[in-house]
Amino acid sequence: MMKLKIDKARVKVKSRFWGEGSVRAETVRTECTGVETCLEIDSLEDPALIAKLARVAAAGCYVIQSLRNPTPVSLRVSLNGQALALR
Repeated sequence: MMKLKIDKARVKVKSRFWGEGSVRAETVRTECTGVETCLEIDSLEDPALIAKLARVAAAGCYVIQSLRNPTPVSLRVSLNGQALALR
């Protein structure tokens, strides 16, 4: 674990989504078109160490890695205890 002195840290995350179609007509389609993360750090530590910290944190972030790398997703639905076919 890196032991660095961080005086203050702020993070802003912005995501963009897109959608079209109709729920009633079953043509609805949505997509996340991007995620932007801005990490602002106040510290007297060596900038190279702060950059390393940011790289390691991103590499260990489950959300970032799930978005960057193809992630299998499954959906199973049951109704009253019985599997429901989704077509």
